[in-house]
Amino acid sequence: MFKALRFVGWPLLTGILIALLVIQRFPEWVGLPSHDVNLQQAPQSASVVQGPVSYAGAVSLAAPAVVNLYTTKVVNKTNHPLFEDPQFRRFFGDNLPKQRRWESSLGSGVIMSPEGYLLTNNHVTAGADQIVVALKDGRETLARVIGSDPETDLAVLKIDLKNLPSITIGSSDNIHIGDVALAIGNPFGVGQTVTMGIISATGRNQLGLNTYEDFIQTDAAINPGNSGGALVDANGNLTGINTAIFSKSGGSQGIGFAIPIKLAVEVMKSIIEHGQVIRGWLGIEVQPLTEDLAASYGLKDKPGIVVAGIFAGGPAQKAGLQLGDVILSINGEPAGDGRRSMNQVARTKPNDKIAIEVMRNGKQLKMMAEVGLRPPPAPAAVAPEEK
Repeated sequence: MFKALRFVGWPLLTGILIALLVIQRFPEWVGLPSHDVNLQQAPQSASVVQGPVSYAGAVSLAAPAVVNLYTTKVVNKTNHPLFEDPQFRRFFGDNLPKQRRWESSLGSGVIMSPEGYLLTNNHVTAGADQIVVALKDGRETLARVIGSDPETDLAVLKIDLKNLPSITIGSSDNIHIGDVALAIGNPFGVGQTVTMGIISATGRNQLGLNTYEDFIQTDAAINPGNSGGALVDANGNLTGINTAIFSKSGGSQGIGFAIPIKLAVEVMKSIIEHGQVIRGWLGIEVQPLTEDLAASYGLKDKPGIVVAGIFAGGPAQKAGLQLGDVILSINGEPAGDGRRSMNQVARTKPNDKIAIEVMRNGKQLKMMAEVGLRPPPAPAAVAPEEK
């Protein structure tokens, strides 16, 4: 018996060892997950792509068209806090001694054309009684405001000087995350400064900065005073107007935002031609279609926005939209994002008609609405601070 086991045991043991070896090397043969790690190795012959060792060429093209702005306004201030007391004013009225003083702020701007049109931020010039423009070549002059658009935080200025440099317009539609970005402006009033970074993100919105948001995000250092300055590419072409920073300390933390130049130029042209920005308007307020709402409407996995408010007598009401309607598409474009859909309406010319597909009481309806002219925003009580 022992001889028989010894005769059979060695082949059996050998088979077990071979099976274990096969399982270890090829686990997928027996239904086990593979332990292989497939790494993609660059070929030895691949050439190393190198960028320029200097961006001086780009800066020399763009910097002359970036200006420093110094704005001042007169502020009437009472001499003592007691004068602001309602009971005190009740007896003495408004004939109280007041002290007039000048408040100044800093910003930047970009010369867009040889005719002297400048772009900057609305919050840089809002409420200013005087705007001084200082060019890189040393010249200074006063600017006048052609118009402003608080909803995109843009303002158009005009200066009257000869031989003005103007910047070359780039394409904000063709920028990519990772592209080199140069920010040119006047941070803290120290003088024209250039900082470098990359494009960190595009299409940033819902930041609560403007009504119409489609920001370029960059980590190029942007500080107070940079607002209204230029964001340019590695070739010196203008891709955005620097407008804001995200910061808890007030200084740059590598998160800055610029208005895409495509949007900025559209606003500038409209202000120059019409004195204001012409935007389409439906007269509705919308809210996102949450999962619970989608389930109640039977719209699982379908995009949509809910009509939460309707302006009386507005284009939407005339077209037949009702509270609670779910807008599925506008002119064939899915309405999955309320801000994007409202921007789509804003880009439509007033009096043009758009097709709106809605869901109401489980039924899909199609209606046509004639887009109206968006009313101007109510003026802000206090101009926002420089960011």
